Amino acid sequence: MSHSMRQLITQATLIGGAAELTADGVGDVLIEAGKIAAIAPSITEIPTDTEIVDGSGQFLGPGLIDLYSQSGEPGYEPRETYVSLRRAATAGGFTRVGLLPTTQPAADSISAIASILAAQKVGTNLSAQTKLMPWSAITIGAKGKQLVDFAELAEAGAVGFTDARPLSNPVLVKRLLEYMQPLNQPIALWPCDPQIAGAGAAREGVNSLRLGLEGVSVIAETASLAALLEYIAETSTPIHIMRVSTARSITLIRQAKEQGLPITASVAWHHLCFDTGDLQDYQPSLRHDPPLGNPADRQALVDAVREGVLEAIAIDHSPYTYEEKTVAFDLAPPGAIGLELALPILWQTFVVTGKWPPDLLWHRLSHGPANCLQLDAGRLEIGASAELTLFNPATQWTLTAQNLQTLSAFNTPWAGQSIQGKVSHVWNCQF
Repeated sequence: MSHSMRQLITQATLIGGAAELTADGVGDVLIEAGKIAAIAPSITEIPTDTEIVDGSGQFLGPGLIDLYSQSGEPGYEPRETYVSLRRAATAGGFTRVGLLPTTQPAADSISAIASILAAQKVGTNLSAQTKLMPWSAITIGAKGKQLVDFAELAEAGAVGFTDARPLSNPVLVKRLLEYMQPLNQPIALWPCDPQIAGAGAAREGVNSLRLGLEGVSVIAETASLAALLEYIAETSTPIHIMRVSTARSITLIRQAKEQGLPITASVAWHHLCFDTGDLQDYQPSLRHDPPLGNPADRQALVDAVREGVLEAIAIDHSPYTYEEKTVAFDLAPPGAIGLELALPILWQTFVVTGKWPPDLLWHRLSHGPANCLQLDAGRLEIGASAELTLFNPATQWTLTAQNLQTLSAFNTPWAGQSIQGKVSHVWNCQF
């Protein structure tokens, strides 16, 4: 990562490249004054002050965008700070991260949004090239009771609105959709009925019974989703459905889209990599909310990402300290880290195995999230601003606290393991 005024990335495989590319998609990219100045199979006329970045064997594409993740700051700084979060995101190839209002206090005011936007202007350096995009809470304190002033917070710079927890009051949900219909701001809702979900720790099924874990019925998600889709059909308010985790939900979302409902949807990346069959060791880092699906759920989610029923893969980075997470499985706070791991793990799981082409994974981590947020993603085109990620799928590294930027390095099922694939450079025109 460098702030050099002119850089030449040589012989990288370009994702989403322009027509100047060779048949195999390998080429050179010249960055000058924060913009893509040239793309060609080979650029030979190079000014003497140009920094050369060898892209051989690497993939160059638009900077990754995370729809939603969580910080510790403010309120839980030992878990994660804005600085550590941005460094982790940059290390993972993310040039923009949607920050959920799951802090203390919740981001539900102009001052809270302003403090997040101001934080990234401090200490900008080679190790933090990620822009934080704060989500505002939908309700005051994210407590699900009283709606915030949406127009005021949108003006303050909120990327959209979500409580990042289920809204269990149907009257409030209906009022939200009616009020927001003319404002055209991103709204992300998590379909879940907390009363049906209860205190369950795993998706209900054969594996939860075998492991003695209290199950969470699929209906906890689908009943809430079905009701939400009815509201959307009535109001025509665009909604993003977050944290989709069941096969039945995919069926409902596909049907809703075929009917023309204005919805987008995403899955958190862990749900693509694991299912209830992986819980036999009661690894606390595999405790999620919604819980990991049964094998059929996982396969349906993978298929839905490939088909575009799910437009985006979210990281939902959830930092917790070692002490918080090192408890019994059903007592562990739900969630795990992911910003530094998602691209290499997903690459190995789906691209290397031939299940997805590289462009598809990259799209679901860049343009897909941008579309859900009504934003323009970075583009690998001449004249576009340089918001790019260079990824080396061959780099081997070991996941240790010393090799990660997050403060919650042990909150992952891959702790201590060898990982293949690492982001080598990030360019972000926004700084």
